[in-house]
Amino acid sequence: MKTVPILLWSSCALAILTSLPGVAGAQEQQLIEDLRGTWKFQIGDDQRWADPSFNDGKWDDIFVPSPWENEGYPGYDGYAWYRRRFVAQGDWQEKVLSLHLGTIDDADEVYVNGHFIGFGGQFPPHYISDYGWSREYFLPAWCLRFGTSNVIAVRVYDSQLSGGITRGKIGIFMHSDPLRPGQSLEGTWKIKTGDDFAWKEPAFDDALWHDAAVPLYWETQGLKDYDGFAWYRFRFRPSSALEGKTLICLLGRIDDVDETYLNGERIGRTGDMNARPGRITTSNWHTELRAYTIPAGLLRFGEENVLAVRVLDVWLHGGIYDGPVGLITREEYLEWKHRHREKKNPWELLKRFFE
Repeated sequence: MKTVPILLWSSCALAILTSLPGVAGAQEQQLIEDLRGTWKFQIGDDQRWADPSFNDGKWDDIFVPSPWENEGYPGYDGYAWYRRRFVAQGDWQEKVLSLHLGTIDDADEVYVNGHFIGFGGQFPPHYISDYGWSREYFLPAWCLRFGTSNVIAVRVYDSQLSGGITRGKIGIFMHSDPLRPGQSLEGTWKIKTGDDFAWKEPAFDDALWHDAAVPLYWETQGLKDYDGFAWYRFRFRPSSALEGKTLICLLGRIDDVDETYLNGERIGRTGDMNARPGRITTSNWHTELRAYTIPAGLLRFGEENVLAVRVLDVWLHGGIYDGPVGLITREEYLEWKHRHREKKNPWELLKRFFE
């Protein structure tokens, strides 16, 4: 039996590591609400089941995570829904949260209190399986009801063999050392599909554009199945506490590539708008944290400023989908980068990938 030289194995391992989605931006997370255990379950498909007020008392109990074939539904392929209640603690309001649902076979849509927050794969008739990837969804604080009951509803489609929420971490996690902007720019932005460079100009009237929550996939906000160009715009007044400092504009993560303008001037871009779609989907630009230095004098204190973000999505998810979004000083950004550079151990990441 031949053995693989250690140097060759190491090179292959590092190549795998650098290709993993999210590795570049991985942050330490801590479980704060364990959701493993009994959920409510119903085969079939009815969009009313996303409504938090729906009475699921007559649904079956099912253990999560486990293939539904092992929980009393042998041979079943098709649609089904899971529901689970939890109490959101008041001290979660200032935390950066994510919902982990392990691996789901094959495609899913996730709702929290009726708000569509994320999806994996694609449902028929344009079916795409995403069974091999762990689901981790940004959990916006505005969709939670603090101090009382909340409802998670997960719509699942399985095409063959095992189905459902099959394995992995199930729960609500908080980022233990998040990158926190000095001024948050998360909230309601304007969005429009299409591509027109007039939309970068601060004087452009975007009043008739649609509202969009940022960060959150645009598919969850009325642009389901849309691939192509779209622009975001946001008006804000910078905090006087940031005046006189070198600032960085954080735009979280964007699927797939972007060009970002502040008051009509481009301050950064990630990816290549002119690349072939195949290169865009394999380049992992969508996992890169957007952090763009703001040139001195460009930000207008005491006045309205306009951010305009041109985005191209070529497949599945699209838009500004994960935080942080806001303004941060260069010093604070470098301190955070330094801490995470020390913590990051690629071999531990590789070990977790093969677990």
